Amino acid sequence: MTKIKTGVILFSFGTLFLNKKLDLEGVIRTAAEIGAEGYDIVAAQSIPTYPYVSDEFVEFVNECKSKYGIGPMCYSAQLDRGMLKERDLTEEEALQQAITSVISASKLGCTVMREQYLLSPASLEKLAPYAEAYNVRVGIEIHNPESPITPAILEYLEVIERTKSKFIGFIPDFGAFATGPNKPIWDRALSKGATTEQLKRCAQLKYDEVSKEDALKIMDSEIEKTPALLDVINSFYGFVQFKKDISKELEGLKRIMPYVFSMHGKFHYVDENLHEPAIPYEEIIPVIEASGYDGYIVTEYEDEGGYDAIEQCHRHIAMIKKLTS
Repeated sequence: MTKIKTGVILFSFGTLFLNKKLDLEGVIRTAAEIGAEGYDIVAAQSIPTYPYVSDEFVEFVNECKSKYGIGPMCYSAQLDRGMLKERDLTEEEALQQAITSVISASKLGCTVMREQYLLSPASLEKLAPYAEAYNVRVGIEIHNPESPITPAILEYLEVIERTKSKFIGFIPDFGAFATGPNKPIWDRALSKGATTEQLKRCAQLKYDEVSKEDALKIMDSEIEKTPALLDVINSFYGFVQFKKDISKELEGLKRIMPYVFSMHGKFHYVDENLHEPAIPYEEIIPVIEASGYDGYIVTEYEDEGGYDAIEQCHRHIAMIKKLTS
């Protein structure tokens, strides 16, 4: 049996952090208290000297590790192609930004780094020697609406398999395997006047693979009466897409598991029975275990429904431990 480890991406407590209810040390302490064995740090959110890591910050992280028993296991980098007002970053500039992130991840003691798929497959290939030199495995995040079988991700897979580099791979986000609309979007629409029947119609259009353009036409009169439905359709066809049958996506996950360095356990709501209704963890976990994976599943809470973030993350870790026991 594999020993899958539990972690938390500190972004999960972002609202508490931004509202100053928890400082960074409090966030790390809370992650340890709810059962995390390590944490994923979103550099742009948490590191004062981002994109660089100061000696003082390394000392702070090490002190927290001594106090609470957990440290950073993944450095989540941001690739901001739009950081310049006058133009997007060039490929070479994006690569240089990624190299800086690798160096920062190494200084912080992280052996895994999340990179976004704004870094092209060609640039990922060029990054591989730097990743190896600094002993940091760089994983491209597979985030909804992408999945292990979409063309954009298969381009990265071609580079990874061709180069045979052990330092470039993937970090799948479980949101890529969603099979239904999530509770926060559903509840928010209800609170703004949508009916359950209207929401079911919107969801069925997505299940039936009706195009977004046609879905908007079909629901046009309903949207006029209930504007909240426009946000619902935009979400269903945006970054929280879903489908009834994810068997092909799970087959794709099997194929890429040898190249997976960490996994983002995305969730929107875990109920008191330790079940996420929108993302079929019960189907995903067996695929992961069968691969022999012994890395982290990192709890990632979107914190968009007004629920207790600490309780939700605690439930999620308990769910992972239950499913992998």
